[in-house]
Amino acid sequence: MSDQRPFPLIQKIMAAFALLVLVAGCTTAPPDTVLAVPAAPQKYAAIVVDARSGKQLFEVNSSAQRYPASLTKMMTLYLLFEALESGRVSKETQIPVSDNAARQPPTKLRFRRGETIDVDSAIRAIVVKSANDVAVAVGEYLGGSEEQFAGMMTSKARQLGMSSTVFRNASGLPDGGQMTTARDMAVLGMALRNRFPQHFHYFSESDFMFRGRLVRGHNDMLGRVRGVDGIKTGYIRASGFNIVTSYSADGRQLIVVVMGADSARQRNDHVEALIQRSLSPTVADAKTRLMFVQQ
Repeated sequence: MSDQRPFPLIQKIMAAFALLVLVAGCTTAPPDTVLAVPAAPQKYAAIVVDARSGKQLFEVNSSAQRYPASLTKMMTLYLLFEALESGRVSKETQIPVSDNAARQPPTKLRFRRGETIDVDSAIRAIVVKSANDVAVAVGEYLGGSEEQFAGMMTSKARQLGMSSTVFRNASGLPDGGQMTTARDMAVLGMALRNRFPQHFHYFSESDFMFRGRLVRGHNDMLGRVRGVDGIKTGYIRASGFNIVTSYSADGRQLIVVVMGADSARQRNDHVEALIQRSLSPTVADAKTRLMFVQQ
């Protein structure tokens, strides 16, 4: 009988140890989360900002230089909205499409010599279709030339606090000197919402009618995630797939920027994951481990 007596004591010790492990597990920090990144490290940049407080909720490479691609058109529209507010143009103003503008590569609306487009349609064409010919026409109309307009764009960027951005054209077509950062694009996205709330609805449109034809857009984040209400996508080969996304629902406002993705679908999946992460206090406080596409 004496040989069997230690066993109940050992069982009690083991049970107490198991309880300590359980309690310790409940009081430690949240486990690391793994976030799939649909881009190579040298192209990827991202940031999530609480648009109400300005608090940064997530960032990777957000100050690294990147090509904006058609995110450039957000600034083209900012200056066009300013022209509307100042009375320099109205929504009915006809903007001439020069031969230079008409020659821009797609995506475009394909104008003939001597044709014009009204300001309201021009805004929709730039937002929905990302029309390069229309963006250049707007730049030439407001700046006298696209080159002078690009200077105005860069000057406005500085005024807004976009210290790392240089614009060389109105469309975002390839130019080695046209650079920005994810952080600067977040600043511009918030500025568009805050400065022009009466015009921000344009960024939530996924199609529009032009000359009796339905023109469809390609910002598939619209309608995909409840609360997403814009803003702009962009792609050139050098940049990868970029996007600035605005989220507003249930008292929360976010600006999400993702740059350098390998495809639009993967980019959109990543934006959705970042939104979910930012809305979840538990996940947002956890340490995030990135899994890049090449790993």
